[in-house]
Amino acid sequence: MSSKRPYNILECSYIDVQEWLKETDVILIPIGSCEKHGPHIPLGTDSFITMAVVEKAAEKANVPYAPLVPYGYSPHHMGEMGKGYGSITLRGRTFRYLIYDIALSLIYHGFNKLVFVSHHGSNTKVIDDVLRAIRYKTGALPVWYKTPTERDIKLIKDLLKSPPEEAPGWHSGEEETSVLMYYRPDLVKMEHAQPRSIHAPRWLGEKFIKTDGTPTIEFMGSENIWIPLEHHEYSDNATIGNPFISNPETGKAIVERISTHLAEFVKELKKISIEVYYREFKERAL
Repeated sequence: MSSKRPYNILECSYIDVQEWLKETDVILIPIGSCEKHGPHIPLGTDSFITMAVVEKAAEKANVPYAPLVPYGYSPHHMGEMGKGYGSITLRGRTFRYLIYDIALSLIYHGFNKLVFVSHHGSNTKVIDDVLRAIRYKTGALPVWYKTPTERDIKLIKDLLKSPPEEAPGWHSGEEETSVLMYYRPDLVKMEHAQPRSIHAPRWLGEKFIKTDGTPTIEFMGSENIWIPLEHHEYSDNATIGNPFISNPETGKAIVERISTHLAEFVKELKKISIEVYYREFKERAL
């Protein structure tokens, strides 16, 4: 029978949590999503990648982590009604209340620094006000760590073989497929993979350009226009990057690089003194 203390507090007894709090006031909180990806990888891709990073970072930094939240803000991935894509989204308000209640629960017990970790880029669209609400109300420090993905891949750019025009860090492409090949190879079905598909919504006309999944769209050489587009309007198969040059060795290197970066960030957080002036969990309004 193993005496090793779990990192995931879902597997901890309350005594284990108390022991963690004697050592650190930092906790990681993985936030995922359940949404349509390319036909070769699962709906939970962003959740699995988040967990691959969190599990290793927790050990490297010696901090606990909360259970994964498998849903996120993904209305644009719902697709056409009745098509059976399987995506599950939370409304922005629901998502913020969820983050708020998780945070106040953990602060109530004694955690002062909460590191939310997510691979799903769109989760960042709706969280600024709730992170501020948590900090203003309690004095605790909530931070959001978005794994390097989409256009922000500087940390792992040298590990990827895709050229910029193939959007290497994007949806269902080299980065995501490689990590799944390493972390959950049983869920990767490369026989179903399709070439990348990305274009401006056809209903907009020929003057508009779209090269990846950012909320903005290019018009007359400027990319300053934000239109609330649906993912299926600009990607026919939910594949924006190139999945065909993916491999598990690249996936392992990506997870090691990102988890080390996150762990080093957490080690710095440990040094910071935070004064929490409110720990009650009595009202939930933002």
